[in-house]
Amino acid sequence: MAVTVTISNHAKYQLGLGNLDITNDTLKIILMDDTFAFDQDTHATLADVTANQLATANGYAQDNKTLTGVTAAENDTDDKATWTFDNATWTASGGSIGPTGAYVIYDETTADDTVIGCVDYGTDYTISDGSSFQAQSVVISIS
Repeated sequence: MAVTVTISNHAKYQLGLGNLDITNDTLKIILMDDTFAFDQDTHATLADVTANQLATANGYAQDNKTLTGVTAAENDTDDKATWTFDNATWTASGGSIGPTGAYVIYDETTADDTVIGCVDYGTDYTISDGSSFQAQSVVISIS
């Protein structure tokens, strides 16, 4: 199982224009269904991915999870910039959440709700009633 992190090309464009402020904008994280396949060219905005977002139910609420503890850092040893976020947790209640195969991070502050990128888990998860699912150690690297 290999986890894959992909940045959208639109996010790179918006970053270049100065429209993204990673540490001050409101960034959201959403769970995607098990049929979702991220395309960095066409999944530019929230509207482009909402059809595959999990439905609000059993402890998951669409567009409701804000990422906290957002920091940006420069790493000269591997020539990358990194964005780091606190863990995000969902707890299933009243039934299962999922299956989910990925999550998407988007910037709610931009006019078009720019999709920053996608983390594909490499496998699908269903969070059973009473259990929790956590996006841990979230780091996005940009070369």
